[in-house]
Amino acid sequence: MAMNVGSGEEEGEAISAINTTPLVDVMLVLLIIFLITIPVVTQQVPVQLPKETNVPRQTKPENIEIAVTKDGDVYWGMQQVKDNEELVNRLKKIAVMNPQPEVQIRGDLAGRYEFVGRVVFAAQRAGILKLGFVTEPPARGG
Repeated sequence: MAMNVGSGEEEGEAISAINTTPLVDVMLVLLIIFLITIPVVTQQVPVQLPKETNVPRQTKPENIEIAVTKDGDVYWGMQQVKDNEELVNRLKKIAVMNPQPEVQIRGDLAGRYEFVGRVVFAAQRAGILKLGFVTEPPARGG
């Protein structure tokens, strides 16, 4: 702690200098903490991320369209599918076709990912090779 011993001035005069030693100490501690923690935060496992492709949807008559509602109901075209086993059986019939048609999944935005995941799993079990997700195109800013 700094102390003024006096330099011959009046005894009752107030000291107007600010002691900055505690401020410098705190700033140095913060600097050391940031230097230590920044490399830990920025470390990442090197992975090759997929590039986004925005391909216009090609509607072909042989494509299979499966819709998943927000409640988890699955529709093949306009017909509701009762359960996963029925979906797998229908997809197996499509999987043996040559060339194999593309299965396009339309999932409701408000639905849980689990519902769409069940359809993807059913397509995998059936041996579907090409699976697409139908989304709304991004709004054009202007």
